[in-house]
Amino acid sequence: MILDSNKTLNIPAKMSLMDVSKIFSLLQPKEEDEEDNEHGQALNQAVISDDVGGLAAMLFQDTYRRCINNRSGWGIPVTPLRTAAAHGNLRCLELLLEHGAEVDSLDVKAQTPLFTAVSGKHLDCVVALLKAGADPNGSTYNNCSPVLTAAREGDVDILRELLQFGAEIDVWPKVPEWASNATACRGPLYISAVYGHLDCFKLLLLHGANSNYNCKSEKMLARIKQPKTVLEMCLRHGCGVEYIQLLIDFGANVYLPTLIIDKTTKQNEAVLLLLKKRVCPKTLMSQTRLAIRSYLPMVNKMAAIDGLDIPQILKNYLKHIT
Repeated sequence: MILDSNKTLNIPAKMSLMDVSKIFSLLQPKEEDEEDNEHGQALNQAVISDDVGGLAAMLFQDTYRRCINNRSGWGIPVTPLRTAAAHGNLRCLELLLEHGAEVDSLDVKAQTPLFTAVSGKHLDCVVALLKAGADPNGSTYNNCSPVLTAAREGDVDILRELLQFGAEIDVWPKVPEWASNATACRGPLYISAVYGHLDCFKLLLLHGANSNYNCKSEKMLARIKQPKTVLEMCLRHGCGVEYIQLLIDFGANVYLPTLIIDKTTKQNEAVLLLLKKRVCPKTLMSQTRLAIRSYLPMVNKMAAIDGLDIPQILKNYLKHIT
């Protein structure tokens, strides 16, 4: 039984009537707690109304400023910063950050303000939170992540910002070991393909997404009886030939997928391309590009290419710019 964020009650098996009375008296909110709750609600209401002036006036008072990270409101109690991120109210969000709002505070779903801003497709709020030091991967306690969400929604601009700030590329939904199956390692690359977001698909590959299994955990792959490659899943879901070509360009092993070619196969052009690549080795230039990219850091690979002391035409080639 939780009294507040800092106190926990250990209730004995047998209690007297006096013990019960003491517990109920402890559970009653203190006068100062009620006042803090009212101040927290007032901050949240100002954010919801996008009342920057009113919010600023309150934050200049110590009694309100000390409640800046309090969770309040009906339904799911949330901090004012989380409210600003959810509503896309950038000016309020920036003001709260200036006054010391906790950038990675969690709600009851273990979602950070950044995750909420990504879910709401509020690019300006996403950028402001990242610049303020928000973890681009969200919370380790949440089953999802900002990158997975952006890839699913096709928000290429938000996805680009997350990756530039060092977000992990080959992430996957968190599941217990006993529930591991082929869906467990379906990361953002797979998701962007299934939902038909080609721009996100290419961006993830440019930043170093695993082009074979979209999963970097050998332990997880070992737990799955028949892990499916991204190539195979693209064929099964009827993705266009451009997806197959991109995977091949970024080094996918064309011999890994198990091809079942029958009358239900919709993407004959994609299958033919894959079969052709199985008998035609990669060019030396292509192999060189893959080799150079493999030595670059995973975090913000595009910036690493820009930092190379090579002609711009070669930088463009490493970025697959033709």
